Amino acid sequence: MSKISIASSAQFLSRLKTHFTTRDFIFHDGRDLRRFSVGGRTQALMAGVAGITLCFSAYGVAQAAVGAVALSGIVDAPLSPEAKVAQMQARVTAMQADVETIKQAAQAHAQRVEQRQALISAVMTGKGDPRALSMNAPAIDSHADKVAADVLAPLKKVEQRQVAMAVKARYAAEQRYAMTVAHVRNLGIAPERFAPRAMPAMGGPFEAADSAEAEADLRADMQFRSLFMTWKKLDSLEQGVIAIPSAQPVEHLAFTSNFGIRSDPFRGTAAMHAGVDIPGPVGTPVYATADGIIDRAERAGGYGNMVEINHGKGIQTRYGHLSKILVAPFTRVHRGQLIALMGSTGRSTGPHLHYEVRIDGHAVNPVPFLQTADYLLAVQDRALRTVPVAVGGPAD
Repeated sequence: MSKISIASSAQFLSRLKTHFTTRDFIFHDGRDLRRFSVGGRTQALMAGVAGITLCFSAYGVAQAAVGAVALSGIVDAPLSPEAKVAQMQARVTAMQADVETIKQAAQAHAQRVEQRQALISAVMTGKGDPRALSMNAPAIDSHADKVAADVLAPLKKVEQRQVAMAVKARYAAEQRYAMTVAHVRNLGIAPERFAPRAMPAMGGPFEAADSAEAEADLRADMQFRSLFMTWKKLDSLEQGVIAIPSAQPVEHLAFTSNFGIRSDPFRGTAAMHAGVDIPGPVGTPVYATADGIIDRAERAGGYGNMVEINHGKGIQTRYGHLSKILVAPFTRVHRGQLIALMGSTGRSTGPHLHYEVRIDGHAVNPVPFLQTADYLLAVQDRALRTVPVAVGGPAD
């Protein structure tokens, strides 16, 4: 074995000698030509020094590269147990924050879906709480939406369907509003009488949407704002219509004398008749034709025993020639409530009810109010379902 090693070493040295033989070098410095020689041993020594220097340089570069990689985070540097625990806690905290963000985003969208559905239902069915419908929708955070994109996907599909429903609901509300306005005008009443005194104010600085999703959400929100404004206008009109007399004052309706100029039954001369006369036996029940507050319940000259109801919005009704009054002044009554019994008191030729409708203190023909009773009753019933407490009486 030792002989083989000696032989191998001899061969290696002989090869080195062939590489590191004495070499002559000629150097010209611009003026003189010089010649010098470098021996084989010197060459071998220089090669060894260069190799060692190269190894140390490579080691330094490798160490610097490892440090740079560790600092960049590409490869984690060895951490202490405490550092590892802190790193895990930071990750858990970040995950908890994401979960809370997702939870809040889902709650905001779910609440918005519920509010929008309630508004659509109120417009289509006439049932709803105005206070709940007027509440502001929760704010939507675009960053939270991105974090919770997967969770919110089903809710956003529902919201898209609601936008289409909102367009149809607004069209239906506008049609219903137009029909009610036409009926009110036919009664000689200006619809503006029932309009809200002030619409909700809106404004603020303009800020452009920062994404296509935000712009789409803004367009959807505008659809529901428009629907709410239409519903508010319709609701105000229908709430006002509650003040319009629509029910029959007696069960069996007939007329012995109409509204307008007639021959006075006592003098035989032309005279203005401010209401209609409805015949019936003494004691026939007399009912309130709309909600309101009793302004008068007393003896009143030619009216005899008379009840006057203030329905609000400048509208009043009078019931004359009563045999008995069943209500007291300043009490609230409801449409269809029994208020008196028919009689022949005052300036009367026989048992009947003298019935008047007055607007802003002026008598108007009651017949159109009785002829459109079916439509008005339907509107009033729908309006009453949206109010949590009884309504009626004089305007503030």
